[in-house]
Amino acid sequence: MLKDLILKNRTYRRFYQEECVSMNTLNEVIDLARLTSSAANMQSLRYVLSVDKVKNEQIFKTIKWAGYLADWDGPEEGEKPSAYIVMLNDKRLRTNYLWDHGLSIQSILLGLTEKGLGACQFNSINRVVLAQELNLPEFYEIVTVLAIGKPKEVVVLEEVDDPGNIRYWRDEQGILHVPKRKIEDLILDL
Repeated sequence: MLKDLILKNRTYRRFYQEECVSMNTLNEVIDLARLTSSAANMQSLRYVLSVDKVKNEQIFKTIKWAGYLADWDGPEEGEKPSAYIVMLNDKRLRTNYLWDHGLSIQSILLGLTEKGLGACQFNSINRVVLAQELNLPEFYEIVTVLAIGKPKEVVVLEEVDDPGNIRYWRDEQGILHVPKRKIEDLILDL
């Protein structure tokens, strides 16, 4: 069921690094993104895929992990992602990719979840350095990065107790707790 996939589709920040993700798997989830709706059907998104250890490390060094976990600098060796997708926008086709990236990312994430994989999406990226590392032409804009692998951590969803505090946190056992607002807090009766 779709709801089961959505519940399993969490933001994972620690992975079994030795568990490889195949290039074929990445191609399959990009195909899901390719088939996803696109504003004005412009299809301006492009992707750089990596399962290569050297390229993975180049990408890893340009992203900032888990803003709410201030005392954590990201996964240690052995817990790093084994694959990445760098999503780009081809500015020659469209300068504003509107909602295309959100729809495409959800398709990719659900496809990964169905395959028993997990991911973490990044917006905190040193885009200048990453563009240099990937030798990107100027007409490609880095939209986001997805770090991918076999999840090594447990993520638990909980209802928000304090509507002013939605910060995720890790307990002593390393379990990541993610508060979610109650449905009655989201639907307005106007």
